[in-house]
Formats: sequence, C-alpha cells, structure tokens
Amino acid sequence: MKNAMTIDLEDWFCAYNLRIKTEDWDRQELRVEKNARRILDLLAKHNTRATFFVLGWIAERVPDLVREIEQRGHEIATHGYSHTVLTDMTPEVFEADLQKALGVTRACVQQDIIGFRAPSFTITNKTLWAIEILAKHGIQYDSSVFPIGFHPDYGIAEASLSIHPMGALTEVPMSVAEVLGRKIPCSGGGYFRVWPYAVTRFLFRQCNRQGRPVIFYVHPWETDPGQPRVKLSLSKSFRHYFNLDKTMQRLDQLLRDFEFAPIRQVLGFE
Repeated sequence: MKNAMTIDLEDWFCAYNLRIKTEDWDRQELRVEKNARRILDLLAKHNTRATFFVLGWIAERVPDLVREIEQRGHEIATHGYSHTVLTDMTPEVFEADLQKALGVTRACVQQDIIGFRAPSFTITNKTLWAIEILAKHGIQYDSSVFPIGFHPDYGIAEASLSIHPMGALTEVPMSVAEVLGRKIPCSGGGYFRVWPYAVTRFLFRQCNRQGRPVIFYVHPWETDPGQPRVKLSLSKSFRHYFNLDKTMQRLDQLLRDFEFAPIRQVLGFE
C-alpha cells in the first residue's frame, strides 16, 4: 500500500508552539533551505516523491527552493501564508491569507495547486466554514483534520479515519491507528519523535492492515538539532525539541520500511 509522504515547508520560528509573531520572522535565522534540501536528498535516495505544503511566507523569501522542489518531481500544495491558526481567524481574514499564499506560491511553480493543510491542523468543528472558501479558490483536497479528541489545539473526535468527502472537497485526515479500541496518532511530527520507532512501525502496519494509507508529515526544522533555542514551558519544550537529532535516521528507516507517494497520487489525481 502506498502511504502519503508530506512535508510542511516552514522554518523553526513559524511553529505555533514558539508563539513568535509573524512580524518578527524576518529578524530570525532562516534555516529552511538547508533543512529542506537534506530531506529532498533523502527522498531522492529512496526514489520517493512527496507533497510539500508550502507556507506562502517561505515561498516569498526562497522561491528558488520551491522551484527546486517541483523540479525534483514533488507535489506543491499550500499551507496558507502566515501560519495563523484558523481558530484565530475570521472567514474574511482566512480568505485573504489563502489568496496571498496561492498568489506567491503559484508564481513559483508550473503545476496546479490543489491541496491545502491548515496551520496546526485547525480545521475543526468551529472552522468548517473554511471548506467552502478552499473550494472557491480551486482547492480539491484538504489534509487538516485530526480525528482525535484529546489535543487542546486541534481535532474532530468524531471524524472518519478514512479519506472521505467533505463538502466539495476530499478530506485526507491525519492518521491514527485503532488499537484495542483506542485511537493512537501515528502521522508524524512530534508523534514520530516521541514514539520509539518500533511503535511507529507497528502503528503504520496497523493502519495498512485496516485498509488505510498512512498520511505522514514532517517539518524541515524537525531534522535540525542546531536550531536556535527559545525558552518555553517544559511541555512545549519537550514537544518542539525532543529527539530532533534522531529524526533523519528514523525517516531514513521509515522510507526503507514503507512505500510512499504524494497525496495527489494516493487519491488517483495523477
């Protein structure tokens, strides 16, 4: 079974956990090019194509990186412009942010942009109004819904675990495995760094046995233990910095153990 490999193309200071304001981003050290190319080289080593959800702010500053990603055969989708969570936006502000992101990202690439992922997975029951706006601007699928109920910032507990229609779009939910009646996230990011790799592999196989491809994601900053450090609460520090030095090794092993493709290929759109 082909699973979906996805990369959220943003830099370390864009992470919601750090709460660094967008207007302060230009004063931070830009590290995304080096980190993204490390991932691109690893994907090439395993002959694997992925979907890159590109933050518009990043596309504006390193357009050559976005062009290179496309030239290497990967899908380009959008992650919005400012990495503002949808739960802090009105529909009007969200639409303006989306239009700005699509404008700067489409200027970098040849392919149509048909996919969207909300910052911090904030398509929730409170922000379902975003679906109609996405469809209006040519988006065909969303990959933002986390079908869990325990996270303080995101999740739709009752959402389907499988790819399913959502309004005019196709929803490609983040992956959780069902084990003994419990939902356990296995879609990447912090979960990939916190779980021992053997647990990740087991959960992947569980999803595949249940007939579902895993929708996996990673950020370039998660491969970068040398990134600048921000003083955080203990829990936020753990979520952001734990096992950064192990991500590349684990990602290499994951690409050996499972097959991956871009989301549009998993959906049969190419």
